[in-house]
Amino acid sequence: MTEFKVEGSGGYIIAELTEEQAKKADLGVGKLFLAPIGKLETEKMFKHYCKNCETEFDNPPKIKLEESTNEKVADNLILVERGQYTCEKCSSIIGEYRVFKKNDESSEVGNATPSE
Repeated sequence: MTEFKVEGSGGYIIAELTEEQAKKADLGVGKLFLAPIGKLETEKMFKHYCKNCETEFDNPPKIKLEESTNEKVADNLILVERGQYTCEKCSSIIGEYRVFKKNDESSEVGNATPSE
């Protein structure tokens, strides 16, 4: 595992990512993004920067959990949890995350597949 700068709409987080998480976060523009990763473990986040108060903090951001939804978003895809990484000082949103679950892990529905 390696430390990476992972971008959100309201700042960034310095976090330790697995190779799989880094691949998910890489959208091909030379930066890594929070949204595709899902929820990061607090102990894997080391710093955060808030664009609103223009401050970098030497600890993880706060995590604000929205209601667990169990909302069906596709034939085999359920939105289990929705949350936000927020600044410890001003509570601005640094980034958001979503946690999904597939009822049938062997099914292709719910998998992002590249087009040729």
